[in-house]
Parts: sequence; C-alpha cells; structure tokens
Amino acid sequence: MDRCFFLLLLLLMSRNGLCQQKECAKSAVNSCADCVASGPYCAWCQQLNFTKSGEQDAVRCDTEDQLKSKGCKQEEIVSPKNELQTIKEEPLSASFDKQEPVQISPQQIRLKLRPGLSNTFTVKFKRVEGYPVDLYYLMDLSYSMKDDLANVKNLGEKLFEALSNITQKGQIGFGAFVDKAVLPYTNTNKEKLLKPCDEKEQFCQAAFGYRHVLSMTSDQSSFRNEVGKQFISGNLDTPEGCLDAMMQASVCGDKIGWRNSSTRLIVLATDAGFHMAGDGKLAGILEPNDERCHMENNLYSKSSDMDYPSVGQLAMQLEKNNIQPIFAVTENMKTVYEELSNMIPKSEVGVLSSDSSNVVELIRGAYNRLSSKVTVTHDNLPDNVGVSYKPKDCSNPEAPSESKGVCNDVGVNQEISFDITVTAKTCMKEEKSFSVKLLGIKDTLTVTLSTNCECQCTEHNDKNHILCNGKGRINCGTCSCGEGSVGQFCECNVGDKDEQSIRELCRRQNGTECEGRGDCECGRCQCHTMESGSSYYGEFCQCDDEHCEKFQNKQCAGNGVCRCGKCECFKGFEGSACHCKVSEENCQSENNTLCNGRGKCKCGLCECAAGYQLPLCETCLGCPDPCLTKLKCIECLGFNSGPFQKNCSEVCSKSIYHKMVDNFFMSGKECRQKDSQGCWITFKLKQLVGQDNYEAEIQKQRECPEPPSIATIIGGSLAGVALIGIVLLMILKLLIYLKDLKEFKKFDNERKRAKWAQANNPLFQDATTTVANPMFTGE
Repeated sequence: MDRCFFLLLLLLMSRNGLCQQKECAKSAVNSCADCVASGPYCAWCQQLNFTKSGEQDAVRCDTEDQLKSKGCKQEEIVSPKNELQTIKEEPLSASFDKQEPVQISPQQIRLKLRPGLSNTFTVKFKRVEGYPVDLYYLMDLSYSMKDDLANVKNLGEKLFEALSNITQKGQIGFGAFVDKAVLPYTNTNKEKLLKPCDEKEQFCQAAFGYRHVLSMTSDQSSFRNEVGKQFISGNLDTPEGCLDAMMQASVCGDKIGWRNSSTRLIVLATDAGFHMAGDGKLAGILEPNDERCHMENNLYSKSSDMDYPSVGQLAMQLEKNNIQPIFAVTENMKTVYEELSNMIPKSEVGVLSSDSSNVVELIRGAYNRLSSKVTVTHDNLPDNVGVSYKPKDCSNPEAPSESKGVCNDVGVNQEISFDITVTAKTCMKEEKSFSVKLLGIKDTLTVTLSTNCECQCTEHNDKNHILCNGKGRINCGTCSCGEGSVGQFCECNVGDKDEQSIRELCRRQNGTECEGRGDCECGRCQCHTMESGSSYYGEFCQCDDEHCEKFQNKQCAGNGVCRCGKCECFKGFEGSACHCKVSEENCQSENNTLCNGRGKCKCGLCECAAGYQLPLCETCLGCPDPCLTKLKCIECLGFNSGPFQKNCSEVCSKSIYHKMVDNFFMSGKECRQKDSQGCWITFKLKQLVGQDNYEAEIQKQRECPEPPSIATIIGGSLAGVALIGIVLLMILKLLIYLKDLKEFKKFDNERKRAKWAQANNPLFQDATTTVANPMFTGE
C-alpha cells in the first residue's frame, strides 16, 4: 500500500513539474555566450583553472548542479535569470464612480527574459458595477423586414428600460442598411432606385447601402422620433450588405458616438445572409475594403466603389474597437450566423421572432452571456515570443490555451485572475512591447519585453594574464588572445599568417570548425572527449564510435562494431544496422537466379531495380512497352532493314536472342508493330534473366501493303482534271446566260414603260408636189 502511495506521489509531482529534470543540450560551445544560447538551463563556470589537462573549455558549460559537482563554486557560476518589474499597478475599482474605472491590474510591467526560460505573472480582473453601455441598433430595412420595422418604432421605451436595469449610464444609437445600389444587387432603373419597393407600397425610401440615423443618445424621444421617420427600402438579391454597415459602424467612432469607457454593443437585426469580400466582383467592384470611415451626410459614400469587407477584416476592427456584436436573426439564418459568430470573438447569436417582437429579451440575454464571459488575449505579440493563459480563481474556466484564457459565469464585482506565462524563444536585439487585453473592455496591460542573453562575468584588468602565457586577457574564465596568438591558452603563434586562414585549416569543406567537436590549435583539430570517456577522432573530429544506427535499441544490433558513424558487420550479418542475417533463400527465383537478375538481395529480400515489383522483380509496371522499344532491333535482326541495318549485330545481338518461325512455339508477349517500310511485323518477346535480355520469335512473313497502280493514278488524275474543266465551263456558260437573260428582261421592261407622243414635226415637209396646168380650163 505504501509503495503504491509513493508511486502515485511521484506521478503527481512529475505532473506539476517538481520532478522535471533540467538538462543542458550543449553543442559547439566555445564561450559563455555560446553556452547561454545553448539552452535555458545551461550555466557557465568562470572559475580559473577549472578545466583539467586535456579538457576543452566546453566542460565549463553545464547545468548548475553538474558544475557544482565538478567543483565550480556557486559565486563563479554565470547563469542569466528572468527579471520582472511592475511599473504601474493601480487597485481594481469597485464601482463606476469616476470616468476611467480600473478593471485590470497591473497596468504595466517590464520583463527581461532568458531565451527558453518561461516567466509567469498574474493578472487580476473585476467587472465594475454600473459600467456604461453603448448599444447601436443596426437594422436591415429590406422589404422583407417591413413588419419588424413597425415593431422597432415602438420599442424605444422597452430598450431604454432594459438598459436601465443594467446601468444608469446607457445610450442607444440607430443605423440602417440594405445593400449596394448597383447591379446585380439593386435594380438601377432610375424609378426603381427612387422607389425599390412594391408599387403598392406607399412609404418607401430610395435604395442605399448603409445610413447612420441616430448617434448615441440617452434621450428616448430622440430615438422614437428618428426611428419613426424610417421607411422600408428594397433590393434584388437575398444576401444583404450587413458587413459593410458593421465595418462603418465600427471605424466611424466619432459619428456613432462611442464613449471611451463603455461596453460597446452592435445589435444586427436581419432575416437574410450577408455579402462578403469577393462578392463585389459581380458588380465590377475590384477595390478591396480599406477598413476606414467613409461617411458623408450620414451615408456610406464608398458603397458602390469598394468591395465588401472580409470576415477577418471585420473581426479585427470589432476587436480593435472593443465592440461586441449581437446577431438577432430569424430561425432560418441561425446556423449561418452561428458560423459567423465562431469567427468573431465575443459575439452572440439570438433568434428573432417573425416580427422582431422579442428583440428586447434577446438583447438582454445576449448581453448577460457576453458580460459574464471574460476572455483575455494579446495583441502585437513580437516574433519568437510565446504566451499561454491559465484561468485562476474561476468557478467555470476553459482549458488553458496559447491564444487566450477564458473564464465563464463571472458576476459583477467578482474578482478573478489569470496566470500568464511568457517565453522568449530567441535573443532580441531591441526592446519590444505587446499588450494583454480583455475582449470587449478598453483596459489593457502593457508588457515591455527584452531578453537577457549576456554573461555578467567578473572582469580581470590584467591584459597579459599569466594563465594565457602573457599573451591575452581573461574573459569569463577563458583566454581572449592578443594579436598574433591563438589557442586555448594563447600558446600558438600564428606569425605573419592571418588567424582566419589558420582556422580555415580546421574546417572541412568550409563547414564548422572541427565539426563543433574540437578546438582549432595552430591549424590542427584537438578533439573533445565525450561524457562516456571516449574521444572524437579524425582530421576534423568528424568521427566517433558511439553514434551508429541502432536496431532494437542496440547499436549495430549487437552484430557489428561502430566505426566513424557506420556499422561494420560481423560475418554472417548485413544491413545498415547489421540487423539482418546473410540469407538468399527468399530471393531465389524459379530459374535459380537471385531476384531474376533485376535487383540485389539484401536482408533476405530483393531490392529491385526501378519499376520492378516485389517479391522477385519479375514484372515492371512502370517500364516502357518492349514491343515498341525492341521494334528496331526486331526489324534489323529478322529482315535486315530499318535504322539499325548497318550496325545490327553490335546494337541488338547482345540483348535479343531471336529465331525466325512460321508459327509461334514459346510463351511470351505477342507484339504486332509497323516497321520503317510500313509493313506489319508479328513477333513474340520473352524476358530472360536480367533487365535487358530477351528471347524473340519472329514470323518470317511480313504483311506489306500492295504498291499503288501508276497508270490508274495518272488516268484518274487526267480524267479528274478534264471533268473539273468541263464543269467549270458549264458553270461559266450558265453565269453568262443568266447575265444576258437579266439584261434582256431589263431592256424589255424599259421598252414597255416607254410612251411615244403623237405630233407633227414642224420641220417636216411632204414630198408630194401639186402642179396646175395653165391650159386647163376645167371644161
């Protein structure tokens, strides 16, 4: 029983970090700065003569306990610690008796952290009684909300009464939205823009995107009068421009009238979904939302020029301006807005009745849920800095998280706290700051952060210390050599050579000096000794006999020895970790070869060439079709033609053993391919042992197409030309006939229309001459 209790106690201690083992994972340590950067629990011993003969300065770096066990005095151990300084810590306010109540404490701290070493501090919060509330009622005025608008006009008194139960310093504002007044969202016909509602609707206002109607006020009559002037409007599609409206209500603080010290709420009342970033492309609006205020004459002036905001943009501005949205939506939209609420911190969703008659109860319930949930998070966190939160003194906490801390069911004047742990992962060149804040509340904690990466070592004024052979000074217990000398104790004179060129001799392929496993002394590597007692070796200390591949937690599986990082297997064993017995039993194929000559037998299994399949490398699923790759060889071997005709024996004889047959006798893949002369060759291929080794049977007869008849081609061509000529002449004759017929009909029509006038020509004289006989008397 006592033994079980002891084991349980050890388990609990380990969970709480009491048994956490501090380790120093050092590598390539040559100075105190290198040691501090190796890990949060690495310490440096600056004690003179601490290293023994043959030991390198890297032994000065270890955990404090290990250094003490090696004989280093406590006062000689250098290990930077975390520092916490509280700059401003005003007490929490009990009630709202002044303009700026204090709800978070402390307000400003300064942290100086060692990289990797966490520091935890406590932040307190108390929800002030009677804290002011600003409520902005943002209503959808599309035609489907007609009944709701009628009810809202009469809700002013109830809304103010509900606020008065929460605080004596409540204010209400009002805004309305529909959608962008452009196609395809709104009918852009001039008459429809002025009256987008049904023709029977008497009271209808012109189409608009977002309109600010009433700034924050505590006057009920102002709310009742301004809201009473509002009329319904309309648009074409179902989704509305509510994200546009919420963005402007968030960033136009001066116009809305948000107070500096207040709980800010936006109540969005709608029965439809919402447009978001990218939807503006349907109307040719490509300019992204700039998250700025664009209000002119209480209207959103950039509604038709700028795209809708994204959900991320809106969430960021709501959080930045400490605004908590309440989505009052109809039942059919509940799921949509619950998904939206999941992406917006400190938001709630409530279900409206069909005519919005329950909106006051909805707002009261949502406010109680929002105000009783305290969420602490951070802003402007520097790179390579981690923060985690753990609720404390909280009756209903959520699990600790790296992004936020949440405490539920917090009452008025109830004090709670959070343990906040900050960790700097790397050294920082300059001081930086970030803020810890409570969502929906103005109060913040400013954390000024810097890192402690320097060794505060005892200074020695002797520039030519005896420990450094009179050629250097002591820095953190080690020698810092003067010009012309190098080495652990400045024992190496470099003469005219540059120190850098001497050190280059200790680098393999311009890598790390002595692979980080030794010290460069006079151009040669002096390798370090490992904790086990054995040493690194090799020209650049690149080798050791303790880090070879393991199998079943045994180095080289116990079947070999480690030599310079690689296993040398005993006789009868193989593999990278000597974990396999030498055996070819499972690699034998039916033709008594290993892996069919297409792979190697390792650890009793075939390692096939590329494309060939296990277990015996018989088939190759990814290889090219041999019917195509061997066609040229088949043609030259069987019929002495084709591209390889001149060097067929050199190219093909070694890879293909062939026979000419009338009928096939062997099994194998049957191929039918067209050769270079257009003839069909039929042959069979069988792959032998090896990758490029085939046996082929080739049918003696090729199927070649008969050559074309020259006389037929010439005769047909001449007949075709003659026929085409006759057809062309007939077409030409027909065209001429049609033209003549057209001209004749034209002439005939003109002749029939001509009318000739009947009159005597005054110039015409009759050709008949009458002569009277003078002798004739008429008797």
